[in-house]
Amino acid sequence: MSRKVTNIPEKFLLTFDEAASYFGIGENKLRNMASYGDTPDWVVHNGKRMLIKRVLFEEYLLKAETI
Repeated sequence: MSRKVTNIPEKFLLTFDEAASYFGIGENKLRNMASYGDTPDWVVHNGKRMLIKRVLFEEYLLKAETI
């Protein structure tokens, strides 16, 4: 079976590694942001894995003054 490769801007969910390279933010910084207090609305849990909802995270960054 061949696996279809999707470009990051077309993906709905991103791993922390993909998000770090796409947004230019360090992976540790993203993990820290995702673990502040309650789970942010731009994070989804898939079993033990945490994934980032790309569109919601983009909106979060557009509104943020500092990260």
